[in-house]
Amino acid sequence: MKNESDIITLWLLDQTDVDDFMEWSLDENVNAKRYITKFIVTHPWFRAICLNGKPIGYISVSPDYWGKGIATKAVKMVAATIFVEWPHLVRLEGMVNIDNIRSQRVLEKVGFTREGVLRKYYIFKRKLSDLVMFSLLSTNQLI
Repeated sequence: MKNESDIITLWLLDQTDVDDFMEWSLDENVNAKRYITKFIVTHPWFRAICLNGKPIGYISVSPDYWGKGIATKAVKMVAATIFVEWPHLVRLEGMVNIDNIRSQRVLEKVGFTREGVLRKYYIFKRKLSDLVMFSLLSTNQLI
């Protein structure tokens, strides 16, 4: 449960975060160490959402933390810093499962624009699923 005294931060994940990563990973079959090494550590701009110094997600937050404003605050933090850290970046995208209304609302609250639906775009829980595409441009005003 989020308290007003909770501290939300963003940090780069590494192999020492495997246990925390597995706690909020939705896929029990993920080899977390390999995933962190291959995809997260090598990603040019990936941040964990941290609550009181403990990774709890990466923009998408595990169910135990939904509805507490953590994801909204984390997305605002990313949107406020990414265009400063990467001045050449003009577009930030968010893609959300079409059934994940709460995550869509998070992006809308921050100021992202809903652009459309990517039909049968990825496999989620062993079935082809649609994604909703959102964008935030460097010229947009944050809400």
